[in-house]
Amino acid sequence: MTQTTSVWAVVLLALVLANLPFLNDRLFAVIRLSAPKNLAVRLGEMVVGYFLAGAVGLGLEQRLGQIAPQGWEFYAITSTLFITFAFPGFTWRYLFKPRG
Repeated sequence: MTQTTSVWAVVLLALVLANLPFLNDRLFAVIRLSAPKNLAVRLGEMVVGYFLAGAVGLGLEQRLGQIAPQGWEFYAITSTLFITFAFPGFTWRYLFKPRG
């Protein structure tokens, strides 16, 4: 896998993981809950998804060579990018009015 392919794979994974909490009512898309998920549970799932996408990115970076050091700026930018990726799912879940 080339470096460009790895970058796009992590970006697509982050896009999917950011929207997944808003597209279904199961916990992590697997565990059925007795009550509907609220916003706090969905945000918790987003945090777990952020760290999962970061772990995959770290693993791919390590496989391709030396890991670059990251400061707080890296985490600030990637977390805001992850939140931006979640906007379509959030909009679909909370801002669209059901017809009928």
